[in-house]
This record gives sequence, C-alpha cells and structure tokens, in this order.
Amino acid sequence: MKLEVEAISQDTIKPSFPTPPHLHHYQLSFLDQLHPLVFMPLIFFYPNYGEANLSNIEQSDQIKKSLSDALTRFYMLAGRVKDNLYVDCNDEGVNYVEAKANCRLSEFLENPIPGELNKFLPFELDEVNELPAAVQVTFFNCGGLAIGVLMSHRIIDALSFIMFLNSWSAIARGDGNIVSPPMDSAKLFPPQDLSGFNPNIAITKDKIVTKRFVFDASAMAEIRGKYSSDDKSIEYPRPTRVEALSAFIWSRFMAATQPKPDPNKIYSIIHAVNLRTKTDPPLPYDYFGNISRFAMSVPSRDIEEGFHGIIKPIREGIKKIDGNFVKMLQQGDLYLKYVKENSSIFLKGELLTLSFTSLCKFPLYEVDFGWGKPAWVSSSKFTFKNLVGFIDTKSGDGIEAWFHLKEEDMDKFETDKELLSFVSPKNFVLN
Repeated sequence: MKLEVEAISQDTIKPSFPTPPHLHHYQLSFLDQLHPLVFMPLIFFYPNYGEANLSNIEQSDQIKKSLSDALTRFYMLAGRVKDNLYVDCNDEGVNYVEAKANCRLSEFLENPIPGELNKFLPFELDEVNELPAAVQVTFFNCGGLAIGVLMSHRIIDALSFIMFLNSWSAIARGDGNIVSPPMDSAKLFPPQDLSGFNPNIAITKDKIVTKRFVFDASAMAEIRGKYSSDDKSIEYPRPTRVEALSAFIWSRFMAATQPKPDPNKIYSIIHAVNLRTKTDPPLPYDYFGNISRFAMSVPSRDIEEGFHGIIKPIREGIKKIDGNFVKMLQQGDLYLKYVKENSSIFLKGELLTLSFTSLCKFPLYEVDFGWGKPAWVSSSKFTFKNLVGFIDTKSGDGIEAWFHLKEEDMDKFETDKELLSFVSPKNFVLN
C-alpha cells in the first residue's frame, strides 16, 4: 500500500508570552554562519497506547499549547533569520501543519521506507529560507501519531535540537523542572564576513538514494572485535561502537565504489564533533547553538582492515579538535581561510569524503508529550551525498545507520556481501 499523507490544517504557533524587547536581536555566531542553510529533521512515532485516552483534538491542543510555552524560552525559534547575521525575534511564530495518513501506524512501521518519511515533514529540507523551525503532526487511522520537527541548522546543532525537544515535551507532560540554557554563543565565536564562502557547497542536486540498515547488538559486538587491537600499550584498544561502525562502513564503501584508488584523490572520513567539552573551561552540556565542528581523517587504503589502518587515524583527527582548535575558531579568519582551501579541493573533485554524524547516546526516546515514549524515532531523506547518520535502536544496543548516497554508488554499496552479512534482516520497527 502506498503511503498517503494529506494536510488538513495549517497554523502558526507563537510564544505564549511576548519576547522582551532587549532579546529581539539574536546574533548568529561564526559557527552558526558556517552551517548550510538546511533543515535537520527528526520524526517521532507514538502508538495509541490507550492509557492517556486522549482524542486527536486533545493531543493536538496539548502539542500546540506546550510548543507555545516552550517558545517563550527558545524565543529565537519563533523569529526569522536575517542576512545570515542574526535572528529577528519578532514572535512571528513556528509553522505548524496537521495531517492524516491513510493507514495504521503498525502497518507503516512493518517496513518503513526512508524516502517516504519526508511526507511527515512540513517542508523539504532545503526550503529553509528565514524559518528557524517547523512542525507537522500526522494522525494515523488507529489513533497513533507522528510528530515531525524541522530545525534550521543555521541556528542549532543536533544536541541543542534534542535539548529543545526534551524541554518542549517536559512542558507538555507538566514537568516544571525546565532550565533555560545559555544562549550567547556569538560572544564566544564572533560572527565573520563570509563573502566568497558557500556554506551550501555539499548540497547536491544529484539523485540521492536514502537507505536504512540496522546493525543489532551481536553485529556491533563482532564489528568492534574486528577493529580491536591486541596492542596493550594503546589506551582504548577496543573501539567504541561509533568508531568501529564508521571504520567498517568506510572500508565497505571504498571496496564497493572505489575498488581502484585514484592517486590524485584524497579519500577521507569526516566526523561531527561536539565542541562543548573542548573549550577552556568546558561549556555546559546544554549550551545552545551550533557548538560543533568536523574532524577529518585520511585512513590508509593499504591496511584496509584493522585498528591501525582506520581507527587510529579517526582518533588522531578527532584529537586535533582541541583547545587550540577552538581558539582558532574564535579568531575566525584563520579557520575561514582553511575552510575555503578545503572547499576548493572538494569542488575540483580531488577530495572524496564519507561524512558521519551520530545521535547515539542522545535521549531521543525520552521525548514523551504525556502519552508515552515513542515507538520509533527516525531521520528522513537528505540532500547531501556520502552522508551516514547513526541513531540508536530503541533497545539501545544496536545502531540504525542511515545512508545518503548517489544512486550509482548505492547500487554497488547495498549489494556488498560483507556489508550485508552484518546487517539485520529485520527492517520492521515494532517487535
């Protein structure tokens, strides 16, 4: 059955109290400016648990009222982004869509197709314009619902996104213990003149195919073993789940799509890194904004398997994201020069990267609006090529890997026998 989602109403949710005049100008930081103008998506699926016994209208009212209250704390999300410099916190509000799906939630979760998930979102990911955020609530025939949330990457990173969602849902269920996070990242990373730099360089109009592969607990244990070292002098000879899965995916992606290395190309891995722990002194965990950057590593193509060939270079790349790196970011112009040089290499096709971003260990399954925790939390189809996103499975011991590759690369990659030997054959979400 083809999934159909039909919008039934549109609204704009404004903060429940007006934003004070002294907060009307929210300055973007240098790190905010560097991010592409795209939405980050997350979709939360809630079955009709029956315990709360709320009608669709009651659930809708609870979502809208709590969003309105949350926007008084996260006031910039109800404003409009101006000139890649600041947010006019004018309380214009968050676009809010309600829709209905033509099936039961359990039917959809039996075999969710990544390309269809964007139907639960109010906009395409590159339709950001001036909007910081947008929400779509979709009701299923069974009384279950999906809450699709879009956040502009120009304003926040994944950690801040999830912090907002947990604050919003806590307000919805009447939990009064909500803390307003620090929101002055522009003081730490002053904005820069970005003329001559295109933050949307990685967005492509190529035909991108999105696939989701699940690696269960036993597969993860085997992959971690595969990339562990016997060298007792190494501090952490057993790689983390994210390190090991990144290494495995990179090696299979290279084997499938680049069997003969081009000596004129650099083959690299990029990982998103949280900077909050890297500043001196460290920033609070809930520090709001884009407080993240990217670590690049160039693994060996000669030692395709093993710790030293891939894990060690990944760790060395991440280790370079330290206090000195943060100081370079705070000066701005030095880092901008470095980014522009890398961008020109990328545009010439001399740099082939596989980028990883991980939401593992983030409290995604704690987003409870008062009628229970989500049955599934998903991503959607992206407009970036060679991007891999990690999300914990609901049980917390496996990883869902979301791949966004060019069609011809996906055709080769998804038939790789070694990759498939570790992928769980179960694609459904509900046990």
